[in-house]
Amino acid sequence: MTSIRLSPSGKEVDAKPGETVLETLENAGYALPNNCRAGACGECKVKVLEGDFDQGMVMDMALSPAERAEGYGLMCMCKPLSDTLEIDWGTDDAMPKLFPPRENVRCVVVDRIERTPRIAEIRLRPVGDTLRFWPGQYVSLTDTSRTVMPRSYSIANAPRPDGEIVLQITRVPEGKTSNWVHDEVHPGSMVNVSGPYGTFIGDPGTDGPVLCLAAGTGLAPIMSLADAALRRGFKQPVHLIFSARTEAEIYCQGLMSLWNIRHRRFKFIPTLTREEKQGMQSGRIPDILGNLYPDLSGHSIYIAGSPEFVDACIGAVKAQGADSSNIHTEGFFDQAPPEPPSPERLI
Repeated sequence: MTSIRLSPSGKEVDAKPGETVLETLENAGYALPNNCRAGACGECKVKVLEGDFDQGMVMDMALSPAERAEGYGLMCMCKPLSDTLEIDWGTDDAMPKLFPPRENVRCVVVDRIERTPRIAEIRLRPVGDTLRFWPGQYVSLTDTSRTVMPRSYSIANAPRPDGEIVLQITRVPEGKTSNWVHDEVHPGSMVNVSGPYGTFIGDPGTDGPVLCLAAGTGLAPIMSLADAALRRGFKQPVHLIFSARTEAEIYCQGLMSLWNIRHRRFKFIPTLTREEKQGMQSGRIPDILGNLYPDLSGHSIYIAGSPEFVDACIGAVKAQGADSSNIHTEGFFDQAPPEPPSPERLI
């Protein structure tokens, strides 16, 4: 059996005959960056530390002769020839290496959607090089003159070849940045983005069912994580419980319906706290969780929302047997009048 060894963690992943390294890692849950999957873009370039491999047909602009001589390969075309192929990828605990953040990346707003009266979704594309990020991370947003205070928002989509970044921004009455977005940012506007930041990313070691809990625009990083997992064919159940006050605040129903139809392991469960609707749960997530999931001992849990929401959900999932090491959280903070700004995600 051929195996791919990740350095420095020493984690080994069994490879099936004929698979590329990229396919092997994806099948094991590791989201190695990639784009063309044809040896042309260089996104999946990794240094091979030990072992022999067939690189296949790749373009020099994606992998130069000098890089080949140094041991680099493109994992989308690379197939192991030796029993073990060791590559320089990941951290000591086999988590993905984070991309270094970039400052003031100029972007164009290519679309804007009013998701609810309080939530505006803006879609951004960098003017120059794409901003590489992991699902679940966030960026800081400001105007090009930097007169608006930078505020941080979670990315709501999985990485795309065109570099598009989706942000979902709630209008906060005293929030100058959110009001600027709602009142002045439209398709064609230029904005500055810095990042990516944050470690609320998928655990590639997850091999059991996943339960995601979100409230408000805490849904944004959860959507990014779920989208990426479903695209790569994650084979375990992925359930998402979303808490809203009323049905009108469930701003993602169309996409969730598509995922429900397209991915048989995905399930979207909305719950309402201020009204009752047929076909939907009623009540706060911590109050209804025990009836829906009496045993969470084998689940990986992802929670995003206000700090109060996150804390209540942590208590609820632990009460149903969730292991602390499998609970991943992202707390969002209200915009407050500023004393020096910090990179906190905002509702």
